[in-house]
Amino acid sequence: MNWDDPSDAPVPERLVGSVADREDQAVEAALRPKDLDEFIGQEKVREQLDLVLRAARARGATADHVLLSGAPGLGKTTLSMIIAAEMGAPIRITSGPAIQHAGDLAAILSSLQEGEVLFLDEIHRMSRPAEEMLYMAMEDFRVDVIVGKGPGATAIPLELPPFTLVGATTRAGLLPPPLRDRFGFTAHMEFYEPAELERVIHRSANLLDVEIQADGAAEIAGRSRGTPRIANRLLRRVRDYAQVKADGIITRDIAGAALKVYEVDARGLDRLDRGVLEALLKLFGGGPVGLSTLAVAVGEERETVEEVAEPFLVREGLLARTPRGRVATPAAWAHLGLTPPRSATAGNGQQDLFGT
Repeated sequence: MNWDDPSDAPVPERLVGSVADREDQAVEAALRPKDLDEFIGQEKVREQLDLVLRAARARGATADHVLLSGAPGLGKTTLSMIIAAEMGAPIRITSGPAIQHAGDLAAILSSLQEGEVLFLDEIHRMSRPAEEMLYMAMEDFRVDVIVGKGPGATAIPLELPPFTLVGATTRAGLLPPPLRDRFGFTAHMEFYEPAELERVIHRSANLLDVEIQADGAAEIAGRSRGTPRIANRLLRRVRDYAQVKADGIITRDIAGAALKVYEVDARGLDRLDRGVLEALLKLFGGGPVGLSTLAVAVGEERETVEEVAEPFLVREGLLARTPRGRVATPAAWAHLGLTPPRSATAGNGQQDLFGT
């Protein structure tokens, strides 16, 4: 389906984590769509990218440089491979952290073939010297290789064949404007709607030779956090449960029972997410509470709570970040089946300004 595949990705510790582990990478390689027609979701991006690629083929030219931004697992790597396939060109894959020196980038660029697609994942993590070299390579298809040191150093211009750079980033705001401006096409990948994830799950189940009913796919889709990679991972775990505990057919009841075993609830929250909410609600009355205090209460590092748990909780409207600290929303109380005390609404936004 539509998943990213960074080669240096660490093994995730969470079933609902969006980083690909080795198992994900192996399965995704077999499930990736091969062209834009097979790619599910991201309708606007697909339509715009199709126009860019069709126009380039009609001109007999290489496609414009493409920048794809969005959360992990939404399809950036898959789209880069589709771009290469649609243009009939080979693709080379690397990542920003792997390019620590300008020489590393020069070696890659100098070996590119004409029309080749260079996919640079996590492009915002590339070193500054390499980034500055990339400016000229993207715009003029030329790099200056410095030979020697000190006063005797000379710059040797090296002409490059026309190529297409596809950059991917999870943090577009960290890209400097000069780099962003050199991309001819920029697209932001959105989270998927449940109906789109159901199509993803049905397609994956068909390729994996798994029998799944419509209500089973809907149950998995609703817990997949809007991310195809997570939907695919949950499908595999539910498949395992169905083969061991049932007749191998995934229904709503089977999917629900399986994901209960793996501690993924109806909204896609796992143990860490619920631990943060429970600490916030039960120990601190819904907040506000400081991040460090909340992390100690959960027994996790501050960075884990802030970077792993909070983004999804905020996106789901279960938690709010305020200048005074973290605050639970009414939806958080409802999700955990708890009744908020009267004090929970005081200092919890605009309501208390009017004494309500």
